[in-house]
Amino acid sequence: MKKYIFKLCTFSIVGLMLTSCDPSVDAPGADDTSEITYLPLITLEGEDVVLDCDATSYSDPGAVASVAGSEIELNTAVSGKYFGGTSVDGPDSYSVAYSAFNEDGIPATDFRSVLWPECNGDLVTSIAGMYTGTVARNGSTPDGYSDNGPFIIKDLGDDRYAISDAHGGWYEYGRAIGVAYATPGLVLKANNIAANDFTSEGPVTTNTFGGTNTFTSLTVDPVAKTLTLTVEWSFGYTFETVFTQTDIYYN
Repeated sequence: MKKYIFKLCTFSIVGLMLTSCDPSVDAPGADDTSEITYLPLITLEGEDVVLDCDATSYSDPGAVASVAGSEIELNTAVSGKYFGGTSVDGPDSYSVAYSAFNEDGIPATDFRSVLWPECNGDLVTSIAGMYTGTVARNGSTPDGYSDNGPFIIKDLGDDRYAISDAHGGWYEYGRAIGVAYATPGLVLKANNIAANDFTSEGPVTTNTFGGTNTFTSLTVDPVAKTLTLTVEWSFGYTFETVFTQTDIYYN
């Protein structure tokens, strides 16, 4: 590749003299060679995946990384959206990232979503399952904050349940700013579902924003197939979410 050194040309108006210079001069050691780099390409095998709720394992369809038609090393990383897993090993919404680099260190990345739904409980002996959600903040539900999801209530065993977003998607779906602003991690103990007797294992923090979210109540209606969750956020907001159990699993 030819290199250039640029020199400043000066003018003298008084005396009508012009000092000229050559505006481009080859730099010492410059050459006329150029290089071509081939960008890496990642090709996914198959599409996004939705598993059966009673699946026992996940087999990734995989992907192929190549440069100029030749296969290269592929890296794969898994991230659980709500429950933090680094492998697809139970109910959650996952992002599978495939990445590769060419010889010049230029990267390529592609993604696959994998939804492992939770099997729906009967809301008499189990509140586990998949839900849509309609959320009110301090009593207000604007347009776009209804029928969002999916939300996962994960059965942890021993009558313990983890809720994917204690804010009912107010920020993730309503504000459409993503899971980085959700409030995962709320774990409830079902002491008596019929009596709406639940206790929390502790407050949880909202992603990015911070603050403390304290569980207030969970009311179960097995006929309507709804759960009404109320939490208090330390920033002065009350979130009340009506979760409606659904058989439609979607990303």
